[in-house]
Amino acid sequence: MEVKQIYALVNDATSEVLGKQDLVKEDLSNLVDVGTEIFDTNATDNYVKSLVNHIGKVIFVNRPYSGNVPSVLMDSWEFGSVLEKISADMPSATENESWELENGKEYSQDIFYKPTVSAKFFNKKVTYEIPMSFTEKQIKESFDSATQLNGFLSMLYNAVDKAMTVKIDSLIMRTIDNMIGETIVSDYYDTKTKTLIDLSTKSGIKAVNLLKLYNEKFGKQLTVTNCINDSEFIRYASYMMGLYKDRLSKISTLFNVGGKERFTSNENLHIVMLSEFKASANSYLQSDVFHNELVSLPSAETVPYWQGSGKDYSFASTSKITVKTASGTEVTASGILGVMFDSEALGVSNLDRRVTSSYNAKAEFYTNYYKFDSGYFNDLNENFVVFFVA
Repeated sequence: MEVKQIYALVNDATSEVLGKQDLVKEDLSNLVDVGTEIFDTNATDNYVKSLVNHIGKVIFVNRPYSGNVPSVLMDSWEFGSVLEKISADMPSATENESWELENGKEYSQDIFYKPTVSAKFFNKKVTYEIPMSFTEKQIKESFDSATQLNGFLSMLYNAVDKAMTVKIDSLIMRTIDNMIGETIVSDYYDTKTKTLIDLSTKSGIKAVNLLKLYNEKFGKQLTVTNCINDSEFIRYASYMMGLYKDRLSKISTLFNVGGKERFTSNENLHIVMLSEFKASANSYLQSDVFHNELVSLPSAETVPYWQGSGKDYSFASTSKITVKTASGTEVTASGILGVMFDSEALGVSNLDRRVTSSYNAKAEFYTNYYKFDSGYFNDLNENFVVFFVA
């Protein structure tokens, strides 16, 4: 073991803490050990200079990861593969002849009125597996006890669990991303050019450009860069989201891509916001009003990003999606602040997570195959609204 004398360092540190001297540049290379990937087997003791240093404690990096994605509809079943969703259209009203009686007129009642019923079928599944091999005899030579060995194996199992959680979380987020893309396409797709129009030029009814609406309503010139730090804009965004929450509770054809008669009660409403926007609202709105409940955003789950953080975790990266939707249109959009949707608008179906194992008797190791099958669906006939700035 390398031992360094640091009396000068601790004396200087004490003087700085007590305010007896100005700050000086300190060499911390003799204080902090950043570790090495390979242990020096020639390291000997500081007494007889011939005893090999032994490992005194082993720590396994074994912290569980639970993930953090919005709660969505998840279901599983054993037999069959198809998810069938049946809905009925609202019938039209006809004349009530009870109040239009005429002498001698025949009133026929033996007429069949067929209900308008439609069915949508979801029959796609995705799958992947994570294989990992474990030895029995060979690995025992690296540890001092069964406790250490079990700790090592527990760390490997946990690594697989974390990998599965990250992958499942990313698939759920991409299910939301696809619905965002489909909704933007519905409001911004130009059928003549077969491309998306510039998102900054207007606001849709389902894909709502809050910045465009705010600047036009109040004669402002806020930009994507500074709007989420502007308390007046955030107050307006909160106002609009509150309006949409109420609007979605009334039956309408306006808030889903399929144009179906739908409503979303508060119990079935999911709201997900970008955490940067939610944090900004908490800071700027609640700091300058007495009654926070009058201006606060609707209760919502938060996500740190929609698709990924990028390398810089900037707003431009976290608020962005760039996807080819399931319907085949390429969508790149940034400034996405939040979404509101019906609990039946998207989800995970026919979820099957399992582990199979095989043992190699010749080489004395066994392999676990962590398998995952599931279907991810978007129902474009259910309510879904996107709020963004452009």
